[in-house]
Amino acid sequence: MNVEEVLHRLENEYPEIFYYQNNDPFYVLITTVLSQRTRDSVTNSSAKTLFNKYNSPNELVHTDEDEIESLIKNVGFYRVKTQRIKQISEMILDEYDGQVPDNLNDLLKLPGVGRKTANCVLTYAFSKKAIAVDTHVHRISNRLGLVETKTPEKTEKDLKKIVPENLWNKINELFVRFGQNTCRPVSPRCDVCVLNDTCPKLI
Repeated sequence: MNVEEVLHRLENEYPEIFYYQNNDPFYVLITTVLSQRTRDSVTNSSAKTLFNKYNSPNELVHTDEDEIESLIKNVGFYRVKTQRIKQISEMILDEYDGQVPDNLNDLLKLPGVGRKTANCVLTYAFSKKAIAVDTHVHRISNRLGLVETKTPEKTEKDLKKIVPENLWNKINELFVRFGQNTCRPVSPRCDVCVLNDTCPKLI
């Protein structure tokens, strides 16, 4: 099965999926930072709590760390992420005139921002063509035989070779949902999988 058919089937399986509650660049950036090693439900709840009170780099850079920690305490590594939020806010104010940069190179300069986070911002906030590869995308791409790679960075590179550019922005959200609900790391639900007729692991 080619990748277009994979994505088509997954779109039918998950017709209404909204990874972020809004597409404001700063919201997407901070929410993605919060999401690392944290369940989506906890991430979204914590992001909403934080942004209901402080929703700009200027506000957060002047907020005590203890206050930020109290608002995001349910996410994993909340103390480290609090420091990242402060550092990111300060750098955006000092070097980018208070605006989240809209290119990969500048996003990667922000503290704690790797390729996955940067590509999420490009995809969901700026609607730019990018493939955000997290653990789900990396695992599923290899499990389905779309790529044979050892690192997320190589997965991103190889997916760009085989996926039509107009479909790049769909991959992260669809594979994340698929990976959470069906193609799980342990005990995947192969019996109900919409791709089980073509999965290399089953045929």
